[in-house]
Amino acid sequence: MPPKLNAIIARSPFNLTLFASITAFFTYLCFYPFRRAYTAATYDELIFWGINFKILIITAQVLGFAVSKGLGIKYVSEMLPEHRSRNLLIMIALSWVCYLFFALTPAPFNLVFIFLASLPLGMVYGTILGFLEGRRNTDLLVAVLTASFIMGSGFAKSIGKWVMTTLQVSQFWMPFVACAIMIIPFGICTWLMGQIPPPTEADKQNRTERKPMQKADRKAFIAEFALSLGIFVISYVLLTTFREFRDNFTPEIWKLLGYGNNSAIFTQTETPIAITVLLMMAAMRWVHNNYKAFIIIQILMLAGGLLIGISTFLFEQHFLSPVAWLTTLGLGVYMAYAMCNSLYFERMIAAFKKSGTVGFLITFADYYAYLGSILVLFYKNFFQKSINYLDFFIILSYGISIIYVILVGLSMWNLSVKKRSE
Repeated sequence: MPPKLNAIIARSPFNLTLFASITAFFTYLCFYPFRRAYTAATYDELIFWGINFKILIITAQVLGFAVSKGLGIKYVSEMLPEHRSRNLLIMIALSWVCYLFFALTPAPFNLVFIFLASLPLGMVYGTILGFLEGRRNTDLLVAVLTASFIMGSGFAKSIGKWVMTTLQVSQFWMPFVACAIMIIPFGICTWLMGQIPPPTEADKQNRTERKPMQKADRKAFIAEFALSLGIFVISYVLLTTFREFRDNFTPEIWKLLGYGNNSAIFTQTETPIAITVLLMMAAMRWVHNNYKAFIIIQILMLAGGLLIGISTFLFEQHFLSPVAWLTTLGLGVYMAYAMCNSLYFERMIAAFKKSGTVGFLITFADYYAYLGSILVLFYKNFFQKSINYLDFFIILSYGISIIYVILVGLSMWNLSVKKRSE
């Protein structure tokens, strides 16, 4: 680390928190066009094997992410801290090259390169999380990271839309060009991430030490929390499936609602969601008791699940406008998703005083979650062809809301029983 930068960061905990927060935010924001820029295109009129081409692209990416998460269970959990920055750069470079071949290869044969581009991308979040976990201020750091991926979805679509409309780039070249715009900023941010100092001894005392987890460590953790993790993973699969559908088909839903030509609508609706969730998550840093914080996180997950269903009902009753509905629903989605995507495992490890990594647990849960997304996509394409994306999304909202709340409640009860028995 350059001496001047090192001195500035080490000067105070505030400087460290500010540096890590800003760096994590922009690293993940710059990453998101690699993940989502292609969803700005609709690929209308392209159908292969009776399936819409966009569904095929999403399926290829989700399959890639599922395989990536499976690989990440080993590689992310065993990754040495000093290799994280280098590995992030390798992941992004490999993905960018694959988008070049996606543009050069005719459809539908180019789908293989969407799959290959996703293999490294699926390990990015767990790797970035490794820089931030196990600290007394992890709640705040992860809150900022979460705000980044909430805004990132809209940001990626806006970049993709801008590339197609302003630069007049075709929808097949758009992902490569959008990523080209972001690759240098991502490289700078990744280097800065590598300058974040490791957790202090005080951090380790407060949150337990986070060590790389070998195969035996992973098996032991899963065996101890098998029932709770099983219930949680099912609920997480449902929530992630819903979030993926919302993010992937937002352009189609907005078009049906009459906002198809507004490229700024994506960022406009995601920004207040990001700010609200950021404040909620940041406030968790003031809850010093790890088990109490864990309970609050689960309550917020329940509230988010309820908000998905309630906001949809109010929209159908004409109490909410389309913009207010999708913003409120998005808040519910990310209240639940942001908490169970990061802070849930961070506080769980600390509350039960276990040694391990959040990266392993969230990668483990994501592995199953992305497989669930594929099932919903094909169900919509083959069994609900007559229902448009908006109507299907409304039905999905009610179903996810009810089942998710029940499952989270069961998991919460089981974990409370385990805690009392300790």
